[in-house]
Amino acid sequence: MEKIKSLSDLKRIKEQVREKLDLREKSEQADRLVQIKVAMGTCGIASGSKETMSYFIDHLAENGVNAIVTQTGCMGYCYAEPTVEITKPGREPIVFGRVTPEKAAEIIEKYLKNDELVEGIIPANYQSIQ
Repeated sequence: MEKIKSLSDLKRIKEQVREKLDLREKSEQADRLVQIKVAMGTCGIASGSKETMSYFIDHLAENGVNAIVTQTGCMGYCYAEPTVEITKPGREPIVFGRVTPEKAAEIIEKYLKNDELVEGIIPANYQSIQ
């Protein structure tokens, strides 16, 4: 165990523990939460999926969206990286392509908060969402 040398060390450790507890609590009720999977294969990382994933993690709570954000391997849509699969409770998953942080903001505002579809859905998935 690391030594605590300052108040900022204590706050950092507190935040790390809080994040682990939050993740554990969410995993127990995953089927009732929005699930966001960010493809982190080599092509996704090269296209900016780390920034996209960070954007979702940093901005979901402030937008009132209770979701689990995880990473996954390549989804096979290398031409459309970064790709993000979003599954709302009781619905089929939708895969969005070319999800930059700006596009992630639009997905949060329109799709996750207001249930409006946005541009960028990978066409192979249109049959399952109609």
